[in-house]
Amino acid sequence: MPKRTNQLLNSSPVGIKEIAKRANVSIATVDRVLHNRGGVAKATKIKIQEILDEIDYHPNILASRLKSNKKYILGILIPEVSSDTTFWEAPYNGIIQALREIDNYGINGKPYLFNLSDKSSFVKRSQELLADNVDAVLMAPSFVPEASRFAMELEDRQIPYLLIDSILPKREYISYIGPNLRGSGAVAAQLTHLLLKKAKDQVLVINISSLKKPNVNLKEIEAGFHEYFESNYPNVHVHSLSLKDGNLKTLNQKLQNYLAENPAIRSIFVTNSRVHYVARLLEEQGKKHLSLIGFDYLEENLQYLKGGAIDFLICHKPEQQGYMGIMSLHQHLVLSQEVPNVQFMPIDIVTKENCDFYPN
Repeated sequence: MPKRTNQLLNSSPVGIKEIAKRANVSIATVDRVLHNRGGVAKATKIKIQEILDEIDYHPNILASRLKSNKKYILGILIPEVSSDTTFWEAPYNGIIQALREIDNYGINGKPYLFNLSDKSSFVKRSQELLADNVDAVLMAPSFVPEASRFAMELEDRQIPYLLIDSILPKREYISYIGPNLRGSGAVAAQLTHLLLKKAKDQVLVINISSLKKPNVNLKEIEAGFHEYFESNYPNVHVHSLSLKDGNLKTLNQKLQNYLAENPAIRSIFVTNSRVHYVARLLEEQGKKHLSLIGFDYLEENLQYLKGGAIDFLICHKPEQQGYMGIMSLHQHLVLSQEVPNVQFMPIDIVTKENCDFYPN
């Protein structure tokens, strides 16, 4: 074992006072070298640097921050939990847990929750956030054009920001924490193919959204799904159907009509957490011969997974996304440490058999 490593293991941390004593200089001189300020003779600077290298000195940034009593406000811009989906409850819980853990370090979070069905709600809340002069932002960029404009404003003001759940192309975020969307679509396609029994069996991809058009996330997931089949099983016919979230009776009728017009469909993939809607409709229609795959470990989805109406749920640990988001901002702001620009979450496959043991 190298001598320096032995020293690190067997001795207490060496402070600036001890370094000054070893170099036979003042504490102020050591401080000037540490902060790369002038006024130090070259030979003295070399001597101090050799001591720093020998002891593998690193400044105690956290202690300095605590001593300064500086307070940080983190703006939390994510969707609110709604009757449409409870998905955002998990990231919010992770955010709260992380904030509790770092409460002693002068970091506080301020939530700016927006309506996932209303772009204007996102714009309004983002402008409120800007007016409050926060130190950093954790954002779920659910509406890409609006989120991109907001990100540009943050960049102009030099406010660091981090993304969870979905990514913004060509923007300068410090980190993205979430799934590889195309990869998730490819995993769904692989599972779908495993459930097909005959060469003539067809597949249906369903996008259910509260907006008129599916958002970028859903498009990326669907693109990954199509790419998998095109590359590996080009003869399998893959249908696509977009449904607007709303009246269940209307959804039921549209799905029933589409399946009646395309009787060769044997497997359905829903590109988001609203897979429970389709599971319910298939049960009501008595279509037990159709396999079904969707996203997210939600109570409403688990009910149909355990009952057999859903075959697989693909999950990305949303609670962990929220937790890691806050911890990454703490690492960047308080510890002045570099944060990985991309932190992909695992693409987990949850089944009836393992769902009771899955940590979300």
